[in-house]
Amino acid sequence: MIHNQTIIEQRPAPSSSVGPVAWLRGNLFNGPINTIFTLIGLYILYLLVVPTVQWAFINANWVGTTRDDCSREGACWVFVNARFTQFIYGLYPRTEIWRANIVFAGFFTLIAWLAIPRLPFKRWVAVFALVGFPVVAYVLLHGGYFDLPRVPTHRWGGLMLTLLLATVGMVGALPIGIVLALGRRSNMPIVKSFCVVFIEFWRGVPLITVLFMASVMLPLFLPSGISVDRLVRALIGLTLFQSAYMAEVIRGGLQAIPKGQEEAAAALGMTYWKRMGLIVLPQALKMMIPGIVNTFISLFKDTTLVMIIGLFDLLGIVQAALSDSRWLGFSLEGYVFAAFMFWIFCFSMSRYSQYLERKLHTGHKR
Repeated sequence: MIHNQTIIEQRPAPSSSVGPVAWLRGNLFNGPINTIFTLIGLYILYLLVVPTVQWAFINANWVGTTRDDCSREGACWVFVNARFTQFIYGLYPRTEIWRANIVFAGFFTLIAWLAIPRLPFKRWVAVFALVGFPVVAYVLLHGGYFDLPRVPTHRWGGLMLTLLLATVGMVGALPIGIVLALGRRSNMPIVKSFCVVFIEFWRGVPLITVLFMASVMLPLFLPSGISVDRLVRALIGLTLFQSAYMAEVIRGGLQAIPKGQEEAAAALGMTYWKRMGLIVLPQALKMMIPGIVNTFISLFKDTTLVMIIGLFDLLGIVQAALSDSRWLGFSLEGYVFAAFMFWIFCFSMSRYSQYLERKLHTGHKR
């Protein structure tokens, strides 16, 4: 007996079980209580988002040169546009801004080259970024060489100074933190005691105090005729302060590595530095990516504290611009611009750290 069999064509799943509708039903409207809280949250977002969009975009003033071109209904981005050069470069001479632009271009090019996986010669690029580029950047920014006019550091400011402080602090704090973390785990009492005292001292002192001491008190202890640039003093204080926190992050990662790893390496005849450099640290650093990036983000935001010693970073130059009588009453626009710039860099670091976690298969999820 032959039965006629009808083949039913495959159909897509109902929209109520997959897709955005299913996600909304399963996460936001999966019960009376969740539905109520979702509606309340949407109403609060409506009260916050709609006026913000109207103020920042719809009713905003974008074109003009003076405060007379701004209305009180929306944001006056004319103020940011008029002061944009100052926000980026501080008091750097306008005729020499091309030098800062070259440094900016080189900085972001090196960052992109090291971040993009498929680009070649990463080792040589990293060596140049750590050794050669700082020299080139100093010669260009400071001048005094190759017939370049000298620009004193007290005229550096804005986003340029913020990136300088953050970059030097990050590059300096990481290796110092590694040495301090290894020293704190050392079996030599003198080395261990020194590292413990160093870490606990810098962790117990506020950064504002460190910057104040570096700017005001340190010159009093220097021999007569010897002076250290204020920016250099701030860089040293910021680096030493952050290195103490970095050391604890790294020490936590080292403690997460089983002792059997180091014992097995020792059984193979490896020296201490080979065990650390080839076995322990590579595994620990992968696990410490979230903590290291979190410290970097904290350092990037802490650069705003240099205002206390008279250095005008991005936030400091915004506040200085607000004291201009021609732009009184537009402080919110300046602070929003500064906050947006800080958010861009901090968010970029956070996203790149998550990419590294996935690439290195650390198993850590945020």
